[in-house]
Amino acid sequence: MDMQDIEEGRRRWQERFDASRKRDADFTTLSGAEVEPVYGPPAADPRFERIGWPGEFPYTRGLYATGYRGRAWTIRQFAGFGNARQTNERYKMILAAGGGGLSVAFDMPTLMGRDSDDPRSLGEVGHCGVAIDSAADMDVLFDGIPLGETTTSMTISGPAVPIFCMYLVAAERQGADIHGLDGTLQTDIFKEYIAQKEWLFAPEPHLRLIGDLMEYCAAEIPAYKPLSVSGYHIREAGATAAQELAFTLADGFGYVELGLSRGLDVNAFAPGLSFFFDSHIDFFEEIAKFRAARRIWARWMRDVYGATSEKAQWLRFHTQTAGVSLTAQQPDNNVVRTAVEALAAVLGGTNSLHTNALDEVLALPSEKAAEIALRTQQVIMEETGVVNVVDPLGGSWYIEALTDRIEADAEKIFAQIKDMSPDDSMTGGILRGIEEGWFMAEIADAAFVYQRQLEKGEKHIVGVNRHTQSIEEPLEILRVSHEVEREQNRLLAARRSERDQAAVDAALTRMIEVGRTEENLIPAMLDAARAEATLGEICGALRDEWGSYSEPARF
Repeated sequence: MDMQDIEEGRRRWQERFDASRKRDADFTTLSGAEVEPVYGPPAADPRFERIGWPGEFPYTRGLYATGYRGRAWTIRQFAGFGNARQTNERYKMILAAGGGGLSVAFDMPTLMGRDSDDPRSLGEVGHCGVAIDSAADMDVLFDGIPLGETTTSMTISGPAVPIFCMYLVAAERQGADIHGLDGTLQTDIFKEYIAQKEWLFAPEPHLRLIGDLMEYCAAEIPAYKPLSVSGYHIREAGATAAQELAFTLADGFGYVELGLSRGLDVNAFAPGLSFFFDSHIDFFEEIAKFRAARRIWARWMRDVYGATSEKAQWLRFHTQTAGVSLTAQQPDNNVVRTAVEALAAVLGGTNSLHTNALDEVLALPSEKAAEIALRTQQVIMEETGVVNVVDPLGGSWYIEALTDRIEADAEKIFAQIKDMSPDDSMTGGILRGIEEGWFMAEIADAAFVYQRQLEKGEKHIVGVNRHTQSIEEPLEILRVSHEVEREQNRLLAARRSERDQAAVDAALTRMIEVGRTEENLIPAMLDAARAEATLGEICGALRDEWGSYSEPARF
């Protein structure tokens, strides 16, 4: 790109920057020196067409001309444990301490669409997240937290749609304007088959529910993001950075194809897709991954799927620091790891961020550890100066080379997935890859290679295979009492006895009748949630109708 083109780009950026709202804050260095909002090349640079200016296609340098001068990332701490009342108290602590939004962690029975009194839930209730059995639990979970004013993310995929319906019912009962709700539902079923394994049915009925949800939100709740395409769990399962990026974006393309198959306008529904990435410990590789992700998504959305609006080409993403990088040995070191990973996410332009607590490798976070994790983000935001300049590492020879390489690696993986497709669609390749265990094998191979490198000492983890001597003392960790499960089951039994059982039965019957047609299922499921049908009853009725699913054996 010659210098005239670069200067023309800078002029366009300046116009957007001047027209944008900026925060009233000090954007000088610690020593008081003025810094520019963005920096570009001092001379002609052939790479610059791929890099560009912030807020302009291909969005390598970020979606907004102002970067964090306009709006800092949202501090969205992931939390949930025990029952709804206990988690509500933790949410109020997070919000009072400066958190900008909520992110709900559910326990294993909820993630699998089971009630707390299901025999298969024994010993798991409230242990890795909050137990939610019906809309009444959602009422308690968000008591005193106005849902009409709070962005809420819910990390759940298999039973995401009934949980979403219970969230809507709780908002209705608060008197909120449903049409104005803003939040994110994970709903990403592809990554469940690829990595996390928390599905309820075969892929096709899950995709039917997701299509219904996309239609419903586009029509009724335009600000709400019904899908958060998740690479986090893929990376945590052992994938490389390029695999995380490629598998996640391929899944996203699959959901775009689903929306198009429903006759939806890509410019209308694509802004409702968001992403969720892992930020691992290799600092520069992670920054490059985030920059490449925006560039790939914008190009594919424009050139392959026909998106013409800027918002439909934008890749907006939440980041969580890498849980898999935390160590039980010398756990105080995890504070350092989390800070480095959080900084990488910020330098990569994340839109919201969760920082892991130092004790999460052992248990759910204690209140003290949760506060340290929150303060980690606030130190980065308030003290380091990284909010002053958009994409401050843009133009670095190393960062740009890494960004190009990860992009090229991802494109090779896209080609492999499409080669498996019977109809040249990304969806066809994903479904075939799931059916044949291809994704699982690719991740397993990557995890095996890394584990061998650790065992040989070629890769290092401080406190594990390097610098293992320590004066540390045992941590006091959060323990969820078994009384939580007993109390939850008592509460569930009382609610069942107090509700209108005939109304529940009629709503569930109606839901299944709608499920046998092409009519949108969301309104009927909402009626079941309003009648206090439980999560297990709603998911059980659908399992009876659609059957369950077991992945193929692979050796």
